[in-house]
Amino acid sequence: MVQDFSTVVKSGRILCLLGPNGVGKTTLFKSILRLIPLMGGRIQIDGRDTSRLSRKAFAKLIAYVPQTHTVPFPFLVRDVVVMGRAVHLSAVGEPSRKDYEIALHWLNQLGISDLADKPYTQLSGGERQMVLIARAMAQQAAFLMMDEPTTNLDFGNQARVFGHIMALSHDIGIIMTTHFPDHVLQCDCEVVLMQHDGHYLTGPAREIVTEDNLRQTYGVDVHVVESEADGVPIWTCVPMIPVEPL
Repeated sequence: MVQDFSTVVKSGRILCLLGPNGVGKTTLFKSILRLIPLMGGRIQIDGRDTSRLSRKAFAKLIAYVPQTHTVPFPFLVRDVVVMGRAVHLSAVGEPSRKDYEIALHWLNQLGISDLADKPYTQLSGGERQMVLIARAMAQQAAFLMMDEPTTNLDFGNQARVFGHIMALSHDIGIIMTTHFPDHVLQCDCEVVLMQHDGHYLTGPAREIVTEDNLRQTYGVDVHVVESEADGVPIWTCVPMIPVEPL
C-alpha cells in the first residue's frame, strides 16, 4: 500500500515511477488512471479534482499507453490511431477528415507513416508500441501515462521507443513506470524511487538514482558508471552479481 505520497508532474517533463516488484507502482499508476479507487487523498490537474470529472473530461486530460495490447480484429494501423480521437466525437459521430489528418500527423511524427495501411495484428512488438503511442498522442490530452513502455522489446526497439518518449516530453507531461534505472538517468527526469518499507524518494533522477539508494531499494550492490559519447554524458547502472560456487 502506498501511503503519505505526494508529488507534482509538470507539463513538458517526465516523471518515472521506479522500484522493485511489489512496492505499489502498479497500484499508484492505476489509481491515477481511476482504474482503482483511491482509499484516501486526491489527484488534481490544474486544481481540478480528477475524481469529479466525467469520463470524457478525464480522457481529454490523460491519455494511456498500456504495457501490452492485443486487437482481435485486423484493423489497419491508421484506424487504430484514429481511435484516439474517440473522446472528441459525439456518441454517434464518425471520425472526420480532420481526425484522420491528426492521426496521420502522429504517424509521421513517430516515423511510422509507412505502417498506416498495414493490419495492426501483423506488426512486430516494437511497431505495435509505436502505434499505441501515436494513438495516445492523437487523443491530444495534457498528460500521457505509459506502463513500462519498453517491456518485451529488443534492445534496438527499446532505444527507439525511449528516444521518441524523450522527444514527446517537450510538448506533454509524461508519467511512466519502468524497471530500468539507466533509462531514468539518461532522460534526466523527475523520479519516484519506491521502496519495500512503504517509503519513497522523489526528486531529480541524478540526485535520487544513486548507488546507495539503489542498494537500499533492490538489495544488491550497484555501481553507477558515468561515461561520455560524442560529448553526451551516459550513465549505466551495473549490478554486482554474486557468483556462488557450485
